[in-house]
Amino acid sequence: MNPEWTTFLADQGLTADSASQFEHVGALEAELQAARNGTVIAPMADIGLIRVSGEDAASFLHNLVTNDIQGLAADSVRTAGFCTAKGRLLAIFLIWREGNDYLLLLPKEILPPLLKKLSMYVLRAKVKLTDATDERALIGISVPAAVSPAPTFLDSALPVQGVAATDGGQLIRLDDTRWLMSLEPAAAIRRWPELTATAKPVGLATWRWLEIVAGQPRVIAATQEAFVPQMLNLEFPALAGVSFTKGCYPGQEIVARTHYLGKVKRRMFRARLKNSAIPGTHVYAPETGDQQCGALVSVAPSPEGGFECLVSVQSGAVAAGEVHLGAPDGERLSFLPLPYPVD
Repeated sequence: MNPEWTTFLADQGLTADSASQFEHVGALEAELQAARNGTVIAPMADIGLIRVSGEDAASFLHNLVTNDIQGLAADSVRTAGFCTAKGRLLAIFLIWREGNDYLLLLPKEILPPLLKKLSMYVLRAKVKLTDATDERALIGISVPAAVSPAPTFLDSALPVQGVAATDGGQLIRLDDTRWLMSLEPAAAIRRWPELTATAKPVGLATWRWLEIVAGQPRVIAATQEAFVPQMLNLEFPALAGVSFTKGCYPGQEIVARTHYLGKVKRRMFRARLKNSAIPGTHVYAPETGDQQCGALVSVAPSPEGGFECLVSVQSGAVAAGEVHLGAPDGERLSFLPLPYPVD
């Protein structure tokens, strides 16, 4: 995060130390209840940005990720995966345009190695890659469907996956209830009183719960190379993170074969846990015995108590109704609905 922005948030009472990093900015339970029932706003302290500039920026990205970037309009965003040659995800990006540049949003913890790896593909392309994390203040906003009207600082007419100009930066509509602001730090500081007049500040734990409810996966260091895109539902229309007509990219053969042969045994589901666990923890089912049948994608505390997670797991195990965490006799997951169908 930009140092001036971080200092400002601290002055507002939203402190973060090396241990918490804005996990919550007040009482966690109160933040979760606020997110369930009303409008909340979250400084995205764990998210970074890579800026891709130069006349070959579009073609450079198009040849590396799972989605069509050459067709990305200035008023829309795209989700896209970046895979190994074996089709395993190293990152999931949210990509949009800022003028002639492209911005890639991803977890801050994997940004440095991803920036280095992407730079290896530049070769003779007229492309420049830079860490742009400190250039923008990233703010997540959630407005439940029951809250009407939406705050005036949001554009209710903006379609899902749309981008519009806003005072000091850009406004992105992630889905029906969640938004993202990418602002110049000075503009974020100036607008903070306006934004918080109708939205309660919350921390990253609450935002991760909102991501889980939305069925939006993250790839972090602990889960890199654990999943092919289909295991995280990336090709579903709600996420729209894979194009099967755009041509080659690293891992494309594996991803396409999985799609056209219909061999998607693992999908991503939402579930409830009594106890916390870390992403990447394996899950088990009676029909697979001592062999794991999936892994946790993300975990967050729930306003209902306990925790919720996204878990990539064999669909047959979910249909059978018995999936256990960490060991064949571990805690049994209780499955919850996602806002989109899982085939």
